[in-house]
This record gives sequence, structure tokens and C-alpha cells, in this order.
Amino acid sequence: MGNASDTSDAFASTISKENDLLMGLLYSIFCTLSLAGNGVLLLVAYRKRLSLKPAEFFIINLSISDLGMTLSLFPLAIPSAFSHRWLFGEVTCQVYAMCGVLFGLCSLTNLTALSLVCCLKVCFPNHGNKFSSSHACFMVVGVWCYSSVFAVGPLAQWGHYSAEPYGTACCIDWRAPNHELSALSYIVCLFLFCYALPCTIIFFSYTFILLTVRGSRQAVQQHVSPQTKTTNAHALIVKLSVAVCIGFLGAWTPYAIVAMWAAFGDATTVPATAFALAAIFAKSSTIYNPIVYLLCKPNFRKCLYRDTSTFRQMICRGSSRLDRGEHLDCALQHNNKDTHFSNGQQGNYGACFHCSKGGSQSHPSTSQRTACILTGSTCREVAVLHQLPPKLQADFI
Repeated sequence: MGNASDTSDAFASTISKENDLLMGLLYSIFCTLSLAGNGVLLLVAYRKRLSLKPAEFFIINLSISDLGMTLSLFPLAIPSAFSHRWLFGEVTCQVYAMCGVLFGLCSLTNLTALSLVCCLKVCFPNHGNKFSSSHACFMVVGVWCYSSVFAVGPLAQWGHYSAEPYGTACCIDWRAPNHELSALSYIVCLFLFCYALPCTIIFFSYTFILLTVRGSRQAVQQHVSPQTKTTNAHALIVKLSVAVCIGFLGAWTPYAIVAMWAAFGDATTVPATAFALAAIFAKSSTIYNPIVYLLCKPNFRKCLYRDTSTFRQMICRGSSRLDRGEHLDCALQHNNKDTHFSNGQQGNYGACFHCSKGGSQSHPSTSQRTACILTGSTCREVAVLHQLPPKLQADFI
């Protein structure tokens, strides 16, 4: 850990105050977009939970890991960036770094599992059709366990967590491999099993899918079967998964390059600004998944539109009821006077008055049993032949 002065120096920003302010502003934007996007995506998934496909479990898990990263990192990184130094001490630094590694690796491993599932369903449909929700849940648990091994490693002295070279955040100590063998072995395993292998699996899975789709396109066009709709759904999931993978890998690749530069090269030659820029790209990965799926996946988009329309209708209905209630307050005095029918009987529907005429009561003059209905600001009489059903009683005064 070092003494107090060493800790203070490690947590002081090594980039300009203007760059820190820019970083804090970008982090604030990413945090807002990620909370809104992933929150809405999880809400939509909950609303359609009974019709979720097994492959969509990985989409939901990706949103959970993105939301976890947002809630655990941004609230600490944003004030530190604006303050031009890390504000939360050594212990919080360790927890912050572990959360960053856990959720980052979970997202990448999750995308790897999704690519394998898509490949299984498209390229081997006989086996892919047997892939169920229980299989998807089992794989999701495996994703979290796999990621946890590498996230907890530095806490067990296999590798180290420390302040980032730019000072206002924490992550893996990329300079430790220059003088520690255990740290070097951790970085090598992390690079091979948590970056190189997942990227290779993702690349070959989607390449194999592309070749399979191209080879069977003519057969699909000539053959109309009950499986056509399912095949189209799988194709859409594949396209969206590719888009999310490209966005995620594009966000994290700059950080991986800079980290490997520091771990296997001369760490003193790596500018702190390079780490800061790479960290900005990496944290932007939390906003790609909800943008792609909410905007481009039809059933998610329809469910969101339906819920939004229902919410708007509830607001409009509540507003109209409020306006009508305010108007009736000046025309009605509920529970104070009884409604008098023309045959001398009394009802419990309230009393009808003319607002514009100072509240003079309206008395029906016909011998037939009648009741008053408020229309605008005036009352009119209608004949009442039978007992009114409860639903219609609310409209009669």
C-alpha cells in the first residue's frame, strides 16, 4: 500500500485540469444515457418476460452488467475527475477496480456466449432448437463465475489493483509485470482468456454464421415453411448481436492496446493521457446495448411503444377526469341533497344545479320518472324506465 505520501501522490491527477473536467463531463453523459437506456431495456424485458427467447437472456444479462458498471464506477469517477484527484481512499480504490474488471469481463464473456448460441441456432438448427431457457440461465451463471475468477484474483495477490496512471480512477496495476512474476502471469492469462480467446470465438462464430446464411439463402427463398418466421427472428438477433459486439470491442480495444503496451513494454513511456482516452472509450461501452436493441429490435420497440402509449393515455385520461371533476364541483353538491324524481321518489345520485344561474335547483315537470343529466353547464331530463346499472349511475345526477 505504501505510506500516506505515496498514496496521496498515486491518487493525484497526472493530466491537466481541463482534461479532467472534460472527462467528468463525458462520464456524466455516459452515466445518464446508460441509466436511462439499460433501465428501459430491463423494464421492457420484464414486461415481455413470458415471451423471451433463450438468446435474449444474454441481452438482459448484458444490460445488468452494464448497469452494474454504471452504478459502481461513475458515481466515484465523476466527482474524482471534477476534483482533479481520486477522493475515496485505498480500500474503495480496490473495490472500484474489482467492479470494473468484473462487469467488463462479464460483458465480454456474455457476448462470447451469445455468439456461440447464435451460431448453434443458425448453423446447427437441429441442436439449436433444443436450446432452452434453462440452458441459457445455466450459461449466464457460468459467465458470472468465469468473470469472478479474474476479478477476485488481484484481491488474492494474483496480480494487483492500483490507481490508474492518470490518477482519478483505479484498475489493474499494468506496471506491476515489469517487476513481479505473479503479476506478469495474471496479465498474460487475462489477455489470453479474457480478450484474445473471446474475440477469436466471436469472430469465427459470426464468420461461420455469415457463410451458412449465404449458402442457404436461395433454399430459404424457394422454400416457405412454418420455420421461416423463426429463421428470420434468429437472423435479426444475429445482426443485432454483431452490432453490439462491434461496439463493445471497438470501445475496449484501445484500452487493451494501451494496457498491453504498459505491461509488456516500458511502462514509463506510456502517456497518462493515452490511458485517460482509452478509459473514456471503455466506459462508453455501457450505452451501446440498449441503443441497438431498443431502436432496432422490433418486439422490444413495439413493447416500448405500447407501454409509452398506455402511459400517455393514462395521463390524458387522468387529466380529463381532473378537468371534469373541477367542472362538476361547481355544479354538484354530492351527499348534501337527494335527487328528486318526478314521481316523488328520491334517489342518491346527488343534486343538479345550474352554475351560471347561481345554483337554482332544476325540478322535472313531467309525470314520468325522470333524472337530470349535466351537459356542459346545463341540466336536461331523461326518462328512467328501469333501475340503472352501476356503470351508468355515474353518468346520471
